[in-house]
Amino acid sequence: MSKYKIAILDDYQDVAKSFVDWTAVTPYAAIEVFTDHLHGEDEIVARLKHFDIICVMRERTPLTPGLLMRLPNLKLIVSTGARNRSIDVAAAEKLGIEVQNTGYLGHGALELTWALLMAIAKHIPQENANLRRGGWQHLVGNDLKGKTLGILGLGNLGAQVAAVANVFDMDVIAWSENLTPEKATAGGARYVDKQTLFQESDYLTVHMVLSERSRGIVGATDLALMKPTAYLINTSRGPLVDENALIKSIEENKIAGAALDVFDQEPLDTDHPFRKLKNVLATPHIGFVTQDTYQLFYNDIVKVLLAWFAKKP
Repeated sequence: MSKYKIAILDDYQDVAKSFVDWTAVTPYAAIEVFTDHLHGEDEIVARLKHFDIICVMRERTPLTPGLLMRLPNLKLIVSTGARNRSIDVAAAEKLGIEVQNTGYLGHGALELTWALLMAIAKHIPQENANLRRGGWQHLVGNDLKGKTLGILGLGNLGAQVAAVANVFDMDVIAWSENLTPEKATAGGARYVDKQTLFQESDYLTVHMVLSERSRGIVGATDLALMKPTAYLINTSRGPLVDENALIKSIEENKIAGAALDVFDQEPLDTDHPFRKLKNVLATPHIGFVTQDTYQLFYNDIVKVLLAWFAKKP
């Protein structure tokens, strides 16, 4: 009989057991994989109360202080990615629960940002659907060359986005609360104030870390400044943008549309407007969902588990 019980949570694609060989772990533990997502705390507790170890995909199931207190058998949390803001690490430490992380590959979000931006610019989803219905050219695509790309948050990822935009010969502008003209130039962009960022951007892409200060940093007032031909792209975190204000802006055709990979609540409700609005291109938080990233995640999980088992009597 295995000594430990391991739960692997939110394996939406049911691939956890295909990316790595788990046989080195099975002498120490029984593994159970869950492919669905639970929202309610009582449901989560009922499922996990008998497990010693939980392996979580970054920022899918929040592990709050109240939830952790109700999992008396829990000894170890292994999270994919170097940082998981949905785990209350301080609460876990107080409860004697160890938290460990895997490595992370950061290129997925950059690639998806440009995939989404180009898809909305060229109307690729609509043209593909039209072609499948038997049609031919239906819409006229937009250009990138000479257009203005606004970047909200010019950190490491924002600077990479700027580098690609410069290859397309776009005018790249940027703003964040801590950005300076010198830092903007070094990051491949031109510094502007927040109002100008929203007023001048043809495509505005969000690349900020979610915190209490940045939550809702894109609000109704900001969206109202945008051109009616402009698009918003968000592959960072849903709550950075006021969701209701964005929905209203799109419904009233105040902006041309949005491309979104992140949302206030995930998975999205089945009747959520973002699933239905014709000017929204939405993907189910797949920026980091790539072959190489998952390979790293699950291999590192096994390494963490084996190292943890080795320290146990």
